[in-house]
Amino acid sequence: MDDSGFRLPVQDTPCPVPPEQRPLEEYGQLLRSWFFAWPAVGSVPLVRSLLLSWLLVLPVALLVAGGSITLRHEPLRLTMAAATAAGLLPLLLLSRQWLGWGYVRQRLVAETVEYEESGWYDGQVWEKPIAWRQQDLLVVRFQVDPVMRRLRQGAALAAGLVLAGAGLCQAL
Repeated sequence: MDDSGFRLPVQDTPCPVPPEQRPLEEYGQLLRSWFFAWPAVGSVPLVRSLLLSWLLVLPVALLVAGGSITLRHEPLRLTMAAATAAGLLPLLLLSRQWLGWGYVRQRLVAETVEYEESGWYDGQVWEKPIAWRQQDLLVVRFQVDPVMRRLRQGAALAAGLVLAGAGLCQAL
């Protein structure tokens, strides 16, 4: 995602949490990530990326399904089985995105920040100031929640297509 479109707000309150472990910075890291930015940009780029992943796996799924003796002589069922199996990759990608965005959402909503100072499992807890908490809640409401909604809708659509494909494959 282009860095010029969104700037993280400056948090000038003294904070013992290392900058890379602050929830707002973790949110910024997701926005700058190629993979996690798919749902943040909008529904169309998310669907386009998931469709591309499905199309990239489809030839491999066709090869694997072609190894079935029973499907080899039924090209329609073979194609349906491969298309259904290829739909599992978009579901896995959506699951990974859901976990990443859900983790950042949880950190933004929390009243405290858990962090490690040295990486030696010396976990510390710091309570967010009211101004940070309000800012984080605004980011959740207007930035993260729409992303989570898109991911939920995309997962429902992908799961529905996989289930419909499996049902159609059985009906043929």
